[in-house]
Amino acid sequence: MPEDTSAAPFDLAETDRLLSTTRSVRRRLDLDRPVDPDVVLDCLRLAQQAPTGSNLQGWRWLVVTDPDLRAGLADLYRKGGSDYLRAAADQGTGSGQTDRVISSALYLAENLHRVPVMVIPCLKGRIEDPAPVFQASFYGSIIPAVWSFQLALRARGLGSVYTTLHLAFEREAAELLGIPDDVTQAALIPVAHTLGADFKPAKRGPVEHITYWNRWKVAPPAT
Repeated sequence: MPEDTSAAPFDLAETDRLLSTTRSVRRRLDLDRPVDPDVVLDCLRLAQQAPTGSNLQGWRWLVVTDPDLRAGLADLYRKGGSDYLRAAADQGTGSGQTDRVISSALYLAENLHRVPVMVIPCLKGRIEDPAPVFQASFYGSIIPAVWSFQLALRARGLGSVYTTLHLAFEREAAELLGIPDDVTQAALIPVAHTLGADFKPAKRGPVEHITYWNRWKVAPPAT
């Protein structure tokens, strides 16, 4: 009788490495190497295991590989955010890490059409009620699945980044891709192999400074 491994502990070192080194990849996306469609499907199968509100399983995934459609999406993306990104890059923030992120975001905008695969995570339905409870519940049914997808990609040597700039023109994107009116786009996820695999944990402040127990309080000064 085969051994039941369903309750076996995870390798914490490898699990922690996956969680702490799954970065937003922009400059280091390999724009020239094709991506195996079966690998994308494997990662989406894992994403389907994510929790979903009321177990409705309303996720939908649109995988875009056609060059003309990718170019059309990239145009909408640039229309939605290139001016803002250029201005932010020119002005600077005074933070080296943040400035590098802005610079890499501008690079992605300028080269998005070259990314071999774009994945549009969607949800069946539209949310019109602005109440936080409805907004949080609606998007809470897709964002966990997107993160599972990105973790699965990282484990297979691919990079990704969660982007939303094209959503300023969601209707135009829907027309371009034939998305029905009763489906909501949540993001645009560029997917590609990475240039190198030596991703490291990002610099973050002490978690104790942003974690409160039982009641909200002023965080201690940074050290």
